Formats: sequence, structure tokens, C-alpha cells
Amino acid sequence: MADVAHRAGVSVSTVSRTLRGLSTVSDTTRARVEAAARELSFAITRSASSLVTGRTGRVAVLMPNLASWFLSSALSGMAPALREAGLDLLVYSVTDVHERADFFDRLPARRNADALLVVSFALTPAERARLDDLGMPLIFVSQHAPGRPSVYVDDEDAALRGTRHLINLGHRRIAFLQTFDETGFAWSSKNRLAGHLRALDDAGLEHDPSLVMSVPDWKGGGMATAVGRLMSLQDPPTALFAETDDFAFRLLAALRAANVPVPAQVSVMGFDDHVMAEVLGLTTLAQPAVELGRTAVRLTRSVIENSDGAQERHIVLPTELVPRGSTGPPPAAGS
Repeated sequence: MADVAHRAGVSVSTVSRTLRGLSTVSDTTRARVEAAARELSFAITRSASSLVTGRTGRVAVLMPNLASWFLSSALSGMAPALREAGLDLLVYSVTDVHERADFFDRLPARRNADALLVVSFALTPAERARLDDLGMPLIFVSQHAPGRPSVYVDDEDAALRGTRHLINLGHRRIAFLQTFDETGFAWSSKNRLAGHLRALDDAGLEHDPSLVMSVPDWKGGGMATAVGRLMSLQDPPTALFAETDDFAFRLLAALRAANVPVPAQVSVMGFDDHVMAEVLGLTTLAQPAVELGRTAVRLTRSVIENSDGAQERHIVLPTELVPRGSTGPPPAAGS
């Protein structure tokens, strides 16, 4: 740092203020210091800076996995927004119950970040209390957390509008298919199912428990089994609402393998607007996954900087029904 100061013709403290991004340095001086630092290949370390500022310059993200389209899209929105803010990204991907137990036992984010973004993660009360022990701001993404800063879509309202679309097409037997979760990572299906059932209530349609199905091993043979059970009912459904687009893609494949035409015999609707939904003609409820990530970063910066009201701010982003070729009127009686 002394070498940079000598080359730029300023004090060491001015170099420190410049490289920490403080606004008390003039543009001319900043340019001179940054040029000297580049010439000397010098960069101030995060650890050294944190001793002065009390901040690490990092934001941590806790999410169930990196494989799903939605989660990876949200992360792709966060990364450039953090980079533009001069913040590093630290990701904790917790994919099974053992990794989950280890994370909450060790709390590796402690002292390693200025804030923790909890993405699509259904916390138990005990886990939430452990995160509170971190002593850093918590921001919830893709889920509503009462009294906590959060960015999300209204899953219940979106699902209600989706089921209403199917009802408006003439469907009366509508099945809701969701993932079978034994790990405790489920975060959206409860609200989406609630919206689906509300739409049935609003239309005066009965709830048939046989039309709500949790599908184990849905990426393997579980989906074919689910399709077989639904289509062999005495009064089978004419429409299937899948919890996510990823789930709906597997459902479309299982229906095709069973020679069940879509939408001539059964309509299919998903949730997300996955990049492949348009290619496959899937009717879906679009949520802005990338924008959720960007908005979460903006909210996080406000929380870190202690902006008024940021600690209890809730941002709800819109969803849109996108009708495509996988839905249509139900088949005529007797056809």
C-alpha cells in the first residue's frame, strides 16, 4: 500500500479509502490511485479491509441445490448484481438431510459474510433460531417470511389463477401433482396446492383426495406409476396441474409413453416458465426467476446499509399465466 501511495503521490490512508470505495476521495485522486494499483498489481484483501470496516464484502446464499432451473436462474440474477456492487458471492448448496444437519450444526457462514440469503428453503423453527445466532441479516428469497426482509411471488394466488384457467376451459376433474419430499426441503407445493383448492372452492367443485398426488421418484419410474393410477380412475381427470415445469416435462413424457394424447384427452399445466416450456408448448405460470435474484440483491444491500424499513420489507413480484398448446377444452363426453 505504501508503494501505491508513493507512485500516486498520496498518503497511505488515501489509498486505503480509495480501494475501499469510500466517497470521501475525489474522482481525480481515485483515478490516480487505481492506476498506480494496477501498475503494481496491487489489490486490498477482503480480510484486511474487514478489520477496518467490520464487513467481509461477501454475501452468502443458502439453497437446496444448484440443479433446478429455477434456483440456478435466481442465482444467475444474483451474481452480476453482486459483482456490480463490489460484493463477492459465497454459495452453500445443501442437498440432503445429512448436509442440512451439518450446515446448521457448524454454521459455516458465521463471520464469512455480511448477509445470508435463504433461497427456497423451508426452515424449521430450530433452524431459523440457529441462523439468528449468526448475528448477520437474513433475507428470504422465493418465500414469505413474516417480520423478515423477503422477495417472493404469491404462489397461492398464481396457482388459483392457473386452476381457474383450466376451469374456464371446461375442466371439472383437475388433478394436482407434487413432488414427494422426505427431506424437508419442500417450499412451494403447500401454497400452490392451497391456491388450487381455493379455485375449486370458488367454482363450487368438490375436492377429490384421489386427485391430489405426491409422486416419489418422479425423475424415475414414479411418474409413470402416477399417470397409470390417475388415468385408471373410474372418473379420470381431464387436466393435470404439475407443481413445477420440471415436473410437468416428466409428466408429458409419461403421458406420451402411455399413448395419452395432450391436450386431446388430458391437458397439462406447469409452474415456472422454464426455458424449455415454450419449446415444448407447455402452458405454465411464469415467475421472474432471474429478477427475483436481482431484486434480492438490491434488498440485501439496503439491509446491509441499514436503510429505513429494509429489515421488514416484503417485495412481491408478479406472475403471469402463459397459455400454450398443452391445455385445451376437455374431451366431449363419450369420446
